[in-house]
Amino acid sequence: MPPKKSTREQTRPVVPKLIVLIEEVVYPDIWERPELAKRDRSLVTIAALICLRQTEQLRLHLELGLANGLTADEISELITHTAIYAGFPAANSAAVAALPVFKELGLIDSDSSTS
Repeated sequence: MPPKKSTREQTRPVVPKLIVLIEEVVYPDIWERPELAKRDRSLVTIAALICLRQTEQLRLHLELGLANGLTADEISELITHTAIYAGFPAANSAAVAALPVFKELGLIDSDSSTS
């Protein structure tokens, strides 16, 4: 089975200019500005995606957040905290999206259903 294409690669034929903006403005400019650390940008981005219920984009940003220095415990707390502002269904959907990421990276036991 061939590897799954990234969302950007999947949507490039539909919205080529949007992908150019992401690749030439969002990541090399916005994400590199010194006023916020990448870790903090990840925290804000994950919170926004949870609140907007953008679970398809959330997986990528959970992985990026972990690479940028967030811990699984911090992400768990962020998900819990956003439940108050975005609603419990949004937070639960984020938890469902985080589960395979945490499992694949060995951050939680594959058999665990609670922490």
